[in-house]
Amino acid sequence: MRLLSVVLCLHLFAVACAVKHELFKQCSQAGFCARNRHYAHQVAATGLHQYFVHPKDIHVSESGVWGTVIKALSDGRSVPFQFHLLLLEGDSVRFTVTETRKKGAGMLNTRRFDGAAAAAFGADPASKTARFSRKVTRTSHSLAFLYGPHDAYVAELSFAPLRLTVAKNDLPVVVVNERQFLNIEHFRTSEDEAMNRNVQLESDFDLFSDSFADSRADTLPMGPEAVAVDVTLPGCHVAYGIPEHADALSLRDTTDSSAPYRLFNVDVFEYETNSRMAMYGAIPLLLGVAPDASAGIFWVNAADTFVDIDKKHAVRTHWMSENGVLDVVLIVGDTPASVTQRYGVLTGNMQLPPKFTLGYHQCRWNYMSEKDLLDVHSQMDQHQVPYDTIWLDVEYTDKKKYFTWDAEQFPHPGAMISRLDETGRNLVVIVDPHLKTGYDVSEYVVRHGLAMRTCTGEPYKGHCWPGESVWIDSLNPRSQEYWDHMFRNASDSFIGTHENVHIWNDMNEPSVFSGPETTAPRDNLHYGGYEHRSVHNIAGKSFHELTYRALVQRQAQSTRQRPFVLTRSFFAGSQRTAAMWTGDNMARWEYLKISISMVLTMNVVNMPFAGADVGGFFGDPSDELLTRWYQTGIWYPFFRAHAHIDSKRREVYLAVEPHLSAMRDAIRLRYALLPTLYTLFFESSVSGAPVCSPMAFNCPQDVQGYNIDDQFFLGASGLLVKPVTDEGASSVDVYIPADNEIYYDYTNGRFGSTQHAYSAGVVTKNVGLGDIPIFLKGGSVITRQDRYRRSSKLMARDPYTLVVSLSKAGTARGSLYLDDGESFAYENGEYSGAEGLEVERILVVGVRDEVQSVSIHQNGHGWDGAFGQTELLVEIKNPRLRLSSNWTVELVPKVQHDEL
Repeated sequence: MRLLSVVLCLHLFAVACAVKHELFKQCSQAGFCARNRHYAHQVAATGLHQYFVHPKDIHVSESGVWGTVIKALSDGRSVPFQFHLLLLEGDSVRFTVTETRKKGAGMLNTRRFDGAAAAAFGADPASKTARFSRKVTRTSHSLAFLYGPHDAYVAELSFAPLRLTVAKNDLPVVVVNERQFLNIEHFRTSEDEAMNRNVQLESDFDLFSDSFADSRADTLPMGPEAVAVDVTLPGCHVAYGIPEHADALSLRDTTDSSAPYRLFNVDVFEYETNSRMAMYGAIPLLLGVAPDASAGIFWVNAADTFVDIDKKHAVRTHWMSENGVLDVVLIVGDTPASVTQRYGVLTGNMQLPPKFTLGYHQCRWNYMSEKDLLDVHSQMDQHQVPYDTIWLDVEYTDKKKYFTWDAEQFPHPGAMISRLDETGRNLVVIVDPHLKTGYDVSEYVVRHGLAMRTCTGEPYKGHCWPGESVWIDSLNPRSQEYWDHMFRNASDSFIGTHENVHIWNDMNEPSVFSGPETTAPRDNLHYGGYEHRSVHNIAGKSFHELTYRALVQRQAQSTRQRPFVLTRSFFAGSQRTAAMWTGDNMARWEYLKISISMVLTMNVVNMPFAGADVGGFFGDPSDELLTRWYQTGIWYPFFRAHAHIDSKRREVYLAVEPHLSAMRDAIRLRYALLPTLYTLFFESSVSGAPVCSPMAFNCPQDVQGYNIDDQFFLGASGLLVKPVTDEGASSVDVYIPADNEIYYDYTNGRFGSTQHAYSAGVVTKNVGLGDIPIFLKGGSVITRQDRYRRSSKLMARDPYTLVVSLSKAGTARGSLYLDDGESFAYENGEYSGAEGLEVERILVVGVRDEVQSVSIHQNGHGWDGAFGQTELLVEIKNPRLRLSSNWTVELVPKVQHDEL
């Protein structure tokens, strides 16, 4: 009987820790998704199609093609839509179809929302339009134009049935509406619905009401508004992207499933792994990968969206959004990296963050007082664990009222912040969009019309951490002025004049505990009279941008000009102003594994400043799991440990040996590699290159690597990493790509006493608890700073170590980027000089000849360098080189004399 009760308790605990599926819609419960899946099935079964281009209403200019798309109704009537076919900067093709509707006289804006493009591009979409360099050719059934480098691509719009094809070298790469799933639910009333619906193709499920339990109050004032279309990538069998999902890097086939991938920003409590459920963010970019050409589909829509994927013969996708306009951008490139780069031309690249943000972030919910926080600060130094930033969650506030301090627990916040600054440390505090009712901030927002409103125009009130709250409408331009004021650099602001304080925007999906699907009602109203359903997926982005701009304003006169904002919710374009993390994960091995896939996916879609809560947010990790998570987390672009308020304290210094040393060594390796990492961040800010790179991005010709998501390259550095993510593992298998290059064993960031070089294939590596399997690609040069310092700021003048790995041809190259690490001066070409910086050590691996001497030359002077050699490795000790001018180092081989 006693045994039975224990088993029962464990079972109940497991159930309590699972995501509550009943809170979130499945496709079959979301009217627009169910209707469009039905529509696609009927089109496939009957061969019928409703849409064609009106051949006599087509207009062509240097800036694009526009005209009319006709939707044929079953009774012989038709509905016209307007289309535009445009060429964009970076050689992308944009196709839009929209419905003309008047605004209406009431609060509700009845026009279809078309602002997702401006939000994603960060500019007027017209500014991204390129002129046709070649004449558009027309026939009676189609039009076409050449574009791209050397006119390598052709875009052809077929009229009846409507189909848009982009080809490279006469082979189709992307086809829009190949399967004729295009469907735009035009405006109709419930009274005339029957005569506006094709009963052979269309379903009447939830056209004018919502039957989902928590959404029955939705007024659906515009009735059905869905937009949908299929897009096929004929040459691709593997696809990445469309985050955020706790799923594999390679997207799965969904056609035999009730669950397409969903893009709808929600607060998913205790999310599951290997799931296509909606999560906190949405970037509607999908990349198809192939050796000869890669392609991207950018679905520019901010509403609730489902994506079906059919991979049986090629990557065939079906995009379905609740409302908005049909707006799809087609991006074609020779490699997946070129697709990501061209996407960055449109949406911008990551803003180069302040250098300290690449260091280690120490966080939990919550450090409960000044004493608690400063004790952690002191213990990290006593145990020689470097860190750059410590975080405060919601409990620092007075009863969860943002822009306030709990005066009892944090009586002297200014002195606390200054204490951190003494050793180059920073503080991040949380500020969320929900504002507790009944205090000056929320009252100002309501009084000045800055709050999100209900469908009847009243300030919307719901529940979140503070209890009853209102939400600032960050889409209202006037909200920026108030936010600037709240973050002003002034002695009476809540963070005073301190320059080492930055902001965490959480719960910005927005999360509403009392709302349908844990978010705001869809018929709430935002600035401009648009419903929340139309703008939902850009709401979180607009909030973190509000904060970013306020911090830029706050620090404009400082040398520490670059802000840092962490966001949980995001959309296309968020990379310009924020980092993200994967939300509330769990202290279990499967979450460690999936974190790599999730971070790689974010890098694929050009939001590389991404990470996961090291150790897992919920629960208590074992010593082994925590150690392995640190050894993995040091490779996340955003490296932060975080834990739930009910989790046991697990700061590194609390660990027992050998776990303490293993975790500390991992963190120190992160700091040693900061010069390489910061260089990769700079390159990403310029080109959109991933910081954590999937195998296919570095080796696109090697199809064997396409589905690998448990190992990765650190950008273009040549570092290939395979973290240990299995409990009790004594070995791991590492796949060496087929790129005709050699790889050197660099486990734990060190060359062993015996060097090994490997070519393509699987290498089995034995691992102990302290081991991180790393390989360094031949032909690479990485930079390190190996001296222990308490923070990255204290490393600024430390000497460098160069690690040179020779290629098969005996060559190597690399980069080192230097600036002041905190201002925007670099944008004007004002880089921090390398004066006074020295190289203290050079390691050259792959040297097959015995070296007799090392000859060094700089600034007209020459000298011999001290060195040591073991097998393939040469170590040049204290070469006394300065980074500020050119130099040469020559390894002089020992002359071999033939015996007589």
